[in-house]
Amino acid sequence: MKIAMAQVLSSANPMHNLAIIRDYAKQAAAQDAKLVLFPEAMQICFGHSLTGIAEPLGGPWATLVKQLARDIGINIVVGMFTPGTAGHVRNTLLVTGPDVDTHYDKIHLYDAFGFSESDTVTPGERPVQFVIDEVAFGLATCYDIRFPQLFTHHARQGALVNLVSASWGAGARKVEQWTALAQARALDSTTFVLAVDQADPLSIGHEPKGSAPLGVGHSIAVGPLGEVLAQAGAAPELLVVELDMNEVVTAREQLPVLKNAVDL
Repeated sequence: MKIAMAQVLSSANPMHNLAIIRDYAKQAAAQDAKLVLFPEAMQICFGHSLTGIAEPLGGPWATLVKQLARDIGINIVVGMFTPGTAGHVRNTLLVTGPDVDTHYDKIHLYDAFGFSESDTVTPGERPVQFVIDEVAFGLATCYDIRFPQLFTHHARQGALVNLVSASWGAGARKVEQWTALAQARALDSTTFVLAVDQADPLSIGHEPKGSAPLGVGHSIAVGPLGEVLAQAGAAPELLVVELDMNEVVTAREQLPVLKNAVDL
C-alpha cells in the first residue's frame, strides 16, 4: 500500500490551508497513494485563537475536506479543532475519504517545554483505529508519540501502521528526539510508524514568534524493526512510501515484544 506524507506549513487562514490540502492530496493521488497524512493544526496553525475557529465535524471546513477527499478519490488524515468542554476545543484528527469516516481527539496534551495545551484544549477519551483494504491503522497526535502505551495498544488491537500528525515544537535536540521517538515507537509496537510534522517556518524565511509549536519538519517513515524508510528535511515536501504489511508479520516473529511483555 502506498501512503503519502504531506509535510506542509499551515497558516492563520483556514481557506488557504484548504488549498494546500487540495494541492498535496492531488499530488499524492497522482502517485497512486491510498492515503495522505497531513500534520496537526492544518485548519489553523498554533499561535492563533482556536476557540473562534473550532467547528463540529459537520461544519463547513470539515465538509470541504470531505468533499475534496471524495472528488480526488483519496483518504485524508488532517488536523483540525472541534468544540470541547468549558469553552475549550479538542485537537482532532479528521479521517475521511472513499474508504473511511472517523476522527481522533488527542489524548496526551502538550503541557511541556513552556507550552500549556490544556489551557485551551479538552483531552480525548479513547484511542481510535480504522481499516482500509484490511489494513488497520492507529492514530496519534504530536505529544502522543512520547507515550509507548498508545502505540502498543493500537498494535494489540490489530494495527499494522501507526500514523502520527504533529506540529512539533522547536528547540535544542528536538529534531533528534522526534526521530528517536518515531523509531522507538515502531520497535515498541512492531508496526510501521509514519510521523508527519509541519515544515519548519525558517525553511521558507518565516521567523517564529512566541512559544507556539509550529513545526521542525523531518517527517519520517519507520519500519517495524526501527529502520528509517524515508525522512524529509526541514522544508515543505511530499514523501510517498510503499509499505509491505508482511514485514510486520516477519518482525513480530523475530521480535515478539507484544507477546513477551509482562504487566508489572
